[in-house]
Amino acid sequence: MKSLASLIVAAFALSTATAAVAQGYGSYDHHHAWGEGWGGMMMGPLLMIVVLAAVLFLVVVAARWLVGAGHTGGTPQGPTSPLDVLKDRFARGEIDKEEYEERRRVLSD
Repeated sequence: MKSLASLIVAAFALSTATAAVAQGYGSYDHHHAWGEGWGGMMMGPLLMIVVLAAVLFLVVVAARWLVGAGHTGGTPQGPTSPLDVLKDRFARGEIDKEEYEERRRVLSD
């Protein structure tokens, strides 16, 4: 049984090698796609780093977009009470301190 398995593996290896040679690939003829020398060896890791950086960038952009979609902003929509309006007008300098205090007394009563 062991010799039969060895025979099948050897036959498969021989047929694969024969098919590769018949198609013109040879044993180590795949390097011609990247050129010869160290340039082809450096393209694989460099391309992997670029792809990983692009995926990471897209994940960060998507996360910021999703978090920003539920966020209404840091500023309130507007003052809700007359006293808030009065405080805003005083803060902007539209009214002076005397007018502010007088109107605040009126609003508080």
